[in-house]
Amino acid sequence: MGLARGVSPWLFPTVAATAITSSLAVRDRRWAFAAAPLAALTGAMLWFFRDPEREPGEGRVLSPADGTVQSIDPWPDGRTRVAIFMSPLNVHVNRAPMAGTVTSVEHVPGGFVPAFNKDSDKNERVVWHFNTAVGDLEVVQIAGAVARRIVPYLAAGAKVTRAERFGLIRFGSRVDIYLPEGIAPAVSVGDRTVAGVTRLDRG
Repeated sequence: MGLARGVSPWLFPTVAATAITSSLAVRDRRWAFAAAPLAALTGAMLWFFRDPEREPGEGRVLSPADGTVQSIDPWPDGRTRVAIFMSPLNVHVNRAPMAGTVTSVEHVPGGFVPAFNKDSDKNERVVWHFNTAVGDLEVVQIAGAVARRIVPYLAAGAKVTRAERFGLIRFGSRVDIYLPEGIAPAVSVGDRTVAGVTRLDRG
């Protein structure tokens, strides 16, 4: 079990503070009151930022995120948007739904309302476009009230394989994927998804 890229600014200060207060607690037990909660926070962050290895699932289009399907909406242009809510307990690394090429990566400034709120469409986000075997595939990483930092791993022009890591959203958030016209979703609202494993298209 590895750790996600891009977590150093959050994790290293916590680990350092835990190590220092734990060392001081050996000499003065009063420091234990600081060391104990810091150790618990370090453990929680190691869990939050885990990045397990995975074998790609079956199907043409795979889920880009771990989480729960929040909504499935037909879009005016014929596409279908599948919104996946990621809780703080989910893995936060996002994976490519299909093999292809990254054609664009756009950061869009915005707010930070909770990701389950209907107004979260206006949140801080990164919009990805992939050129794939089914045409243009759009994936949007949306920051939430806590997740205020999206870390892209790739740039426009990069080649990706199925289930390859393409970015990280720190803590809870949402990921939307727009299935091209003619591709029906294989999931329903409330279903749990696993990034790079769960099939989203109906065969």
